[in-house]
Amino acid sequence: MALKRSFSKDKIEAGCDEAGRGCLAGPVVAAAVILPRSFKHPLLNDSKKMTAAQRKLLYPIIKKKAVSWGIGIVDHEEIDKINILNASFEAMHRAVHQLEKRPELLLIDGNRFNPYEGIGHECIIKGDAKFLSIAAASVLAKQKRDEIMEEYALKFPDYRWDKNKGYPTKEHRLAIEKVGTSPIHRLSFKLLADEQLKLDI
Repeated sequence: MALKRSFSKDKIEAGCDEAGRGCLAGPVVAAAVILPRSFKHPLLNDSKKMTAAQRKLLYPIIKKKAVSWGIGIVDHEEIDKINILNASFEAMHRAVHQLEKRPELLLIDGNRFNPYEGIGHECIIKGDAKFLSIAAASVLAKQKRDEIMEEYALKFPDYRWDKNKGYPTKEHRLAIEKVGTSPIHRLSFKLLADEQLKLDI
């Protein structure tokens, strides 16, 4: 199914999405993108359905062709303070705040959002697979976060973040069990699986 160009007929829309919500380490990153109504690209899709190479290729194209774009980042310490759901909303707010052109409507990937003052919004479940602007935001957020975690992987190679990007893979959790947590792990998260916790008792 082809991605839709817009939700409304004439409003300036910004698609919003985040990446890294389910990770054990690192920031949550969000993006907001206003695309021209004429924008199209054969590779653009839900970022989870794209390869890393495709996302990397599209990243500069979206930034160049967009009417406006913004990226918001909330680090692991703030995630631990305000919880991951609020951190995801805050990252989206920061992304919207970065937009040089003010949108009239925000298209939010997901089913919940804290309203952004003065701008209406629509929550769209699996929106990154339905609307071009949300898909573009998902690519920017995912690519930016991947780059951040690849840099952290150079400092903390034990966790293989170049490969798992901080998600709770078996390899990642075994590394936490073996060498402990890093300075960027989210301490409010369940870092070890139940069977690993039992081994420590």
